[in-house]
Amino acid sequence: MYLVGWGGAGGYTITIKSTDGRYRFSYCHSSPEFIVSVGQKVKKGEIIGKVGPLNVYGVTNNPYKDSKGNPTNGATTGCHCHFTIRRDGELIDPLEIVKKEEFI
Repeated sequence: MYLVGWGGAGGYTITIKSTDGRYRFSYCHSSPEFIVSVGQKVKKGEIIGKVGPLNVYGVTNNPYKDSKGNPTNGATTGCHCHFTIRRDGELIDPLEIVKKEEFI
């Protein structure tokens, strides 16, 4: 596990680094009740977290708000998982990797 915590516009985020260090898989807008922790090793199929709530409280200087002024889980208008992959620091199309047998 590489990162677990508040990620600004991504809200609560879980980021996993591949064993070779080339890839980073990020799951944004997750629940702040993390199932994993930094430094923990995870395996394929293991549950690492849950989709988070729209509204989160107690985040210092959270600039993101819903239409009623309540603080949101990053820059979002509803519950979802925002999934990104970076290879060597560059964003790539997740389908490029997800379809590869080595990650399936």
